[in-house]
Amino acid sequence: MTPVRDVVVLGLGIHGSATTYELARRGLDVVAVDRFAPGHARGSSHGATRMVRRAYPSPVWNTLVDRAYRGWDRWAAAAGAPFLHTTGGLYAHRGEPTLQGGSSLPVDRADWSTLAPSLRPPEAYGAVHDPGAGVLEAARALAFAQSAASAAGAELRHGETVQDWRVDDGVVTVRTDAGELRARRLVLAGGAWASRLIPAAAGFFEVWRILTLTVPTGQVLAQPPALGCFSVDLPEGLVFGLPEAAGSGAKIGIDAGPVWDPEVPVAPPTRDEIAHLADLFQRFVPGITTDGGDAVACLYTMTPDKRFVVGALPDHPEVLVAAACSGHGFKFGPAVGEALADLVQGVARPDLEFLSPARMVTTA
Repeated sequence: MTPVRDVVVLGLGIHGSATTYELARRGLDVVAVDRFAPGHARGSSHGATRMVRRAYPSPVWNTLVDRAYRGWDRWAAAAGAPFLHTTGGLYAHRGEPTLQGGSSLPVDRADWSTLAPSLRPPEAYGAVHDPGAGVLEAARALAFAQSAASAAGAELRHGETVQDWRVDDGVVTVRTDAGELRARRLVLAGGAWASRLIPAAAGFFEVWRILTLTVPTGQVLAQPPALGCFSVDLPEGLVFGLPEAAGSGAKIGIDAGPVWDPEVPVAPPTRDEIAHLADLFQRFVPGITTDGGDAVACLYTMTPDKRFVVGALPDHPEVLVAAACSGHGFKFGPAVGEALADLVQGVARPDLEFLSPARMVTTA
């Protein structure tokens, strides 16, 4: 009979990889499965950089944000080099400010030119400044989590497709195209494939196609302190941007897009879509050069409240979920990995109640 492992993790994006690493470093017997090759561009974790920030709409996030920052420090110590580069951030909004957390505070428009001289948000907007915001070296962080997990004893299987899973007498059996895996705990971290891994909650998740444009490096006006992280709340969606950092050019994107079937490879950006992103960049960062930029598409897996799903399935306590980044999950990689490792080992985490999988049952 197939041996019973401690944990099987399905999905090796940032949350699955972080969970695998955090479990393996605690000495658990872990096997992780992903249907694609390392570094693939079919999900949500590829690309060179991501934003990290302490500014969040609700205090309910603050504890997890703190754990994320401490987690990046912990990973940096293990890797021997930082993943997070602090740049500060200026987040422009319509109406009253909603962001809080850390040292984030609303700022007068007169201060904007000092905090981010290159940024030109719309005249009628206010802004919140987050001095703790910054840029993560995302590709390097994902590679670190996977290599460190392997070094700690985890088994990583790429190119293996999951067919289904079931729970019998407290043991989870996962069936893949390569055979069966059995474990005491299962972690579902399939990103855009969450609906397929959790069919009972399929209506809770929606997958969007999202575009970003990274411009050429070497532009002083796109480097801190002239430019930090930023966002502008437009009617068409939230425009977000990162400055040039860690050898990667400044980046812009829109937090909105069409619904997409993840089984279909993500369509690359069209010429018109690239032109629109370039126009937005030049509008908010006048003088920036966008010619020769690199536009890419990725997937966001959204929930109705834009909160993640982290915790045990109500009907199957042996099965835990780390899903639905909803466009802002990469920054929480080490914290989500730590949370799942805690839950697997029976450590109570009441701070995660606002991310409970019970929401999927009540709202799907």
